[in-house]
Amino acid sequence: MSTAVTERPAGHSASPHSAPKVDDGRLKPGRLVLGFLGMVVVVWLIANLFLAFAYYPQWFLSSKIIIGLLALVAGVGGAAILFYFLNMFVEALPRRLSEGLIPYAFLLPGFGLMSLMLLYPTVQTFVYSFANQDSTAWVGLQNYRDVIADQEFRTSIFNNFLWLLIVPATTVALGVIVAVLADKLSPQGEKIAKSAIFLPMAISFVGASAIWYLVYAWNAAGSAQTGLLNAVVTAFGGTPQTWLQISSGRLNSLLLMVILIWLQVGFAMVLLGSAIKGVPDDTLEAARIDGASEWQIFWKVIIPQIWGTILSVFITTVILVLKVFDIVYVLTNGRDKTNVIANLFFNEMFANSDSGKASAIVVILLALIIPVLIYQVKMFREQEANR
Repeated sequence: MSTAVTERPAGHSASPHSAPKVDDGRLKPGRLVLGFLGMVVVVWLIANLFLAFAYYPQWFLSSKIIIGLLALVAGVGGAAILFYFLNMFVEALPRRLSEGLIPYAFLLPGFGLMSLMLLYPTVQTFVYSFANQDSTAWVGLQNYRDVIADQEFRTSIFNNFLWLLIVPATTVALGVIVAVLADKLSPQGEKIAKSAIFLPMAISFVGASAIWYLVYAWNAAGSAQTGLLNAVVTAFGGTPQTWLQISSGRLNSLLLMVILIWLQVGFAMVLLGSAIKGVPDDTLEAARIDGASEWQIFWKVIIPQIWGTILSVFITTVILVLKVFDIVYVLTNGRDKTNVIANLFFNEMFANSDSGKASAIVVILLALIIPVLIYQVKMFREQEANR
């Protein structure tokens, strides 16, 4: 039995679909132009649609549900179409250039959005800090002179300094203590204890301030005390106090700090607890064999090995403290010597409508935060290098 083999004439391909089309690696002007125009049109349409949501809600029946659904569809769908045209644009370039650019091209929209939302406002704020109240004329360094000469600003700087001295150190210390003690409990007890301590992290700063207002609330002597702290004081025969108005020894500021510490101890506990569990048992056993006490093991074995995590939690809390606003705004709005830089900025910007002075305050706050951020980045790099 023989098999017949049919030979095709020379010069004829097997099938028009038998071999994939090979990219010759050359520039494709048509796809390049189409990809570029597609990106421009998509960005223009999305930007104008979101502007219409803000300025012409009546076009969408003034319905938040309709606007929300359209924003979701336009945001997700628009991003997909944008990346489609972006990919078309990059692939239309010569092959070597395309292969080098494609990773950066897909990062470009993200960096562009970050620049629009973060870098542009930062630069604009810096520029406005040299302008007058309504940003219509240049005043040079006058805003900075006014801010530095303002007694309320100096009070705010002093209060922020107190917050920096007390809150991060206390938060880290309590986080370490709670993490160590919870680690001694049974697995079920550890879960319950850590859940209860971490629970305040789910509460917003405004919600936490409202809760603690019920702790510090004051009613006149002789009447029922709704504030927990005054209820305890009067139960022991004391006189109810207006706690948030007592500026002697900055007591009212200390009471506000308690709220932030209460909120952040759970965060510190989780990170530090994970770091403590990551300490090798071999080092602990070696220290015990050498005769070290549990106290010595804690300070000379555990703490050095979790020092990187302690610094990370400390610096994160420092940055949070420098930006603290909600707690002060809700409970005192800066009265009775409790003001902080962020609250001072808010009042200058929105209560006094002085964008120049408010911008100068923000630039000063940014100048205070940048060294901390640089140090944090340096520490993270050292930790990565040591792994």
